[in-house]
Amino acid sequence: MKLNISVALKLSFALVFTVLFADRSTSLQAAEKPMNVLVLYADDWRHDTLGVAGNAVVQTPYLDRMAKEGVRFTQNCVTTSICGVSRATLFTGQWMSRHGNRAFKPFDTPWSETYPGMLRDNGYFVGHIGKWHNGKFPAKHFDFGREYSGTHWLTQPDGSKIHVTQKNENDALDFLRERPAGKPFCLTLAFFATHAEDSNPLQFLPQPESMELYKDVTVPVAANATEESFRRLPEFVANEKNEGRNRWHWRFDTPEKYQTMMKNYYRLATEVDSTCGRVMDELRKQGVLENTLVIFTTDNGYYHAEHGLGDKWYPHQESIRVPLIISDPRMNESDAGLVNDEFTLSVDLAPTILKAAGIEPPKTMQGRDISPLYLAEETPQWRDEFFYEHPMFKSSDFIPASEALVRKDWKYFYWPEFDREQLFDLNADPMEENDLVADPAQAKRLVEMRARFAELKEAAK
Repeated sequence: MKLNISVALKLSFALVFTVLFADRSTSLQAAEKPMNVLVLYADDWRHDTLGVAGNAVVQTPYLDRMAKEGVRFTQNCVTTSICGVSRATLFTGQWMSRHGNRAFKPFDTPWSETYPGMLRDNGYFVGHIGKWHNGKFPAKHFDFGREYSGTHWLTQPDGSKIHVTQKNENDALDFLRERPAGKPFCLTLAFFATHAEDSNPLQFLPQPESMELYKDVTVPVAANATEESFRRLPEFVANEKNEGRNRWHWRFDTPEKYQTMMKNYYRLATEVDSTCGRVMDELRKQGVLENTLVIFTTDNGYYHAEHGLGDKWYPHQESIRVPLIISDPRMNESDAGLVNDEFTLSVDLAPTILKAAGIEPPKTMQGRDISPLYLAEETPQWRDEFFYEHPMFKSSDFIPASEALVRKDWKYFYWPEFDREQLFDLNADPMEENDLVADPAQAKRLVEMRARFAELKEAAK
């Protein structure tokens, strides 16, 4: 299928969306069927890489519409901000401390205790498409599996090239068209975009049809994308050996490079958005959209040069906050467009999926079913803090380990290899520039947060 975004964006999206979402229903007949599951899992998207989240540059009309028809969570976060670990958390509903994947190796959790494994054991036709990043792809555990990532342009058997997002789309449509009729299904569509092609100096390689997008736009630069902000980081991060700084040089160290990289990054995002729309359109054509739980989220956030850094890993908001949009046929139409600001986490998705399928999550899962936040008549009590963790990768010079106690108003950082603490007032300092750990006025708060941090760290095991 030929992708032509530059033409598609000139169409009237209103008509497309009217058809696309018209037959969402909460009828008794739909509710009695086992619910299908579609997980749209993008890569390296932070919370505001969405038009509906207030980004005035990026064009994501299909996901924006999905948010307006469903529910969007504005304070959704990952418990570890790196590809492999976060994906293990997605499948297991566990913190890294429990599932054991500290890089890109297989996780320790039995497959029978993951959401794909449990759904398949309960009669679902289960597929995985795209990025895996947890060791060798376990094809035997899937009814339909096509695994690939790492490059934006792939070579097909006939020698021709295909863009990875176009292949994601083609393979997802194959899954939906080849699945057995009358059997519930679960598809995890794991995009490679918007991840950079790290070995390529161009980094972000969108499709030719997208190059007119953002051509005449100037992408805003964050106020703390400065050398001064970089120098305020701990010295073991604020040095040229650090990989976050290295990748900043790859992408953002001149104004011209910043504009080129960010425009191509946003072009990749719009391509993913278009594929999400086409996959949902296929569900509509097949008459199953009204009985399918659709989740859009991402594996980690991303620095767009804030703090003088590139990529992710550390506990700043740019790195740990990610989008979460859920389209759930159980929702009342009057609740369409709901926006929720509770702390939802990457560990919550597996139990949410299983509960929607009528399956009790195993006790080993540490997350919570999110659906009461948008289905229950009374708002349930919910978490107001969480523990963040990230392992050291290669060396403490390259990517040091980092941990945090995250609240909406305050954040406590701990760098275990250096026994270094930091403390930030997020209300007064949302960019996390002014470390208050040595402020005598915060001594009591520091003691309390340090103790709570230790409690949550222990509970994550």
